[in-house]
Amino acid sequence: MEELIAGVERGHPPAADGGLTLVPQPSPRDLGVIAFTAHTVVFADVEPGWIRDRLPPGDLSAPLCPPFLQALADRTGRRAGGIDLLSLAGPLPGPPPVALEEVTRSAHSRVARARRYRDAVRVWTAHDGGALLSVGRGVAGRWEVAVEVEPEHRGHGLGRLLARSARHLAGAPVWAQVAPGNAASVRAFLAAGYAPVGAEALLTEPTG
Repeated sequence: MEELIAGVERGHPPAADGGLTLVPQPSPRDLGVIAFTAHTVVFADVEPGWIRDRLPPGDLSAPLCPPFLQALADRTGRRAGGIDLLSLAGPLPGPPPVALEEVTRSAHSRVARARRYRDAVRVWTAHDGGALLSVGRGVAGRWEVAVEVEPEHRGHGLGRLLARSARHLAGAPVWAQVAPGNAASVRAFLAAGYAPVGAEALLTEPTG
């Protein structure tokens, strides 16, 4: 999985051949499905035969459809999450385009979520805490970004500046998972130079 992620970061996604790639989980935490253009990757510690039996040959949409995701969730004791747009941007030199203050403690729900799904999470705030940026290592060790802008600070391009800031801070390619229905966030990441590379559904451990 790590080699696959590194290949995408170098501009070499899986071949658009209608194929299915099955790989082990890169960590006990990370389990899910990534759909690239005409090629799907399932990363799960499940028998390959069980997976292939539930995916009709030639049906490119099946791996991210509810029947398969729910079957995989039941098989693994996980919960199927939403399907996110997966985008990627390269690192940028110099300082970030907005003043940031790094914080080591935060009770923000976005930070709690980031620490659940990622390792080595770092957090910055902007506009006196009215906006938040986090960067950490997620699926297969890739760098992932998340941003949050409080309602009173929205509509002024701050989300775009935070998304772009992550490219200055990570020192490596940065991945973003964005719910497709969150049009404002999708626009912010596109404007910050992130290019769509696929769609992803993660299966998580049930909580509480």
